[in-house]
Amino acid sequence: MPFDYQLDFRTTDFRQHPELYRVGKGEQGVLLVQPYKGEILPFWRFRTPEVAQESSEQIYGLFEAYLRRHDFVGADMARKFLQMGFTRARRYANHRGGKKYDGPVPDDKKGQSGSHGRPELPRSPEDPEKAEAAAIFKRRWDEAKQHPEYLRQRAEFEARYGK
Repeated sequence: MPFDYQLDFRTTDFRQHPELYRVGKGEQGVLLVQPYKGEILPFWRFRTPEVAQESSEQIYGLFEAYLRRHDFVGADMARKFLQMGFTRARRYANHRGGKKYDGPVPDDKKGQSGSHGRPELPRSPEDPEKAEAAAIFKRRWDEAKQHPEYLRQRAEFEARYGK
């Protein structure tokens, strides 16, 4: 089932209402779904490889804690933050300043990712520090998305809620 951007994310507690959660594609909802955004975001950093290492370990620890509590939504959100650590660090490795596309995001696409018809800016010479930070997050993201208990809980969640 596709991610539902029509929900009232300001007032919905997805721990209390996991049936409203959609895994979606990639990082969809990573900065919307509460209370998980508030629990995980303070640990999300990728400025240097050392910072990325600590951040990815903290987020992976949250991922494992959510799995132990059988909180699939929390585990999936932690997985998304690990993924976002990889993608954002890669973006900064490729584009100094992190801006990938030229021009503003169209009003009807605010909060969504993608080019939305905008041209990609030229790549900068690769920033090796950000590239290493990205690699650190990529390893943890791969570990999370292949974790046997995550896969079991995801299948259970999808069977229960049809998502």
